Amino acid sequence: MPIKRPQLVNGEIYHIVIRGVGDSLIFKNNDDYYRAIFSLFEFNDLGSVLIRERRRARIEAKKIGKEDFSANRDMLVDIFAFYFMPNHIHLSLKQVKDDGITKFMRKFGTGYATYFNKKYNRKGHLFQSRFHAVHIKTNEQLKTVFVYIHTNGISLIEPKWRELGIKDSKRVIKFLENYKWSSYPDYIGKKNFPSVTERDFILKAMGGKDGCRKFVNSWIKYKKELRDWGRISID
Repeated sequence: MPIKRPQLVNGEIYHIVIRGVGDSLIFKNNDDYYRAIFSLFEFNDLGSVLIRERRRARIEAKKIGKEDFSANRDMLVDIFAFYFMPNHIHLSLKQVKDDGITKFMRKFGTGYATYFNKKYNRKGHLFQSRFHAVHIKTNEQLKTVFVYIHTNGISLIEPKWRELGIKDSKRVIKFLENYKWSSYPDYIGKKNFPSVTERDFILKAMGGKDGCRKFVNSWIKYKKELRDWGRISID
């Protein structure tokens, strides 16, 4: 039964998932992941976005030592967290403009799909027609979705962990802290893609960088039950 999408309201936070059609791969190599990271940043803008022009502007800015040329974006959403898996993407977004999440997801989905289809000589939709969304209503849910999103990659190294449990917690923790296509490294003080996310609000809620690491590691090691896990999860 399809999950009913909640009303998307300004100032509210949502857990978003977008999947490849039929769970097909949406990333085939590192260049694809980098392009998607770039797209998260650049398409978060109310104005029209042409990637060629953005790249040209970035190159010109670097020539004169200017790194913040896109700082004047009229952002549609605050991106609190992201996690890229081979066939789907998890996001934690706060809507800051009317219809901002829908506009952002449409821009991102169309822009990245155009790149992917051209690169791999394919046609048709890359993503499923609708993204899934869950409204994050409380601070407890905010902490839970932080863990849920940033531990999504466990299945990449322990595919049956949900049924059998986590066998090697140290290996899993090391993997997650060094997984490049995630906002988690930036939250624990490892500079990765710091310009993509707005982290101050979450860092305050989680108790800073150490709090972020402690919360995630405690769940991995002890599987302490997190309140509302079922409410914020999207399979």
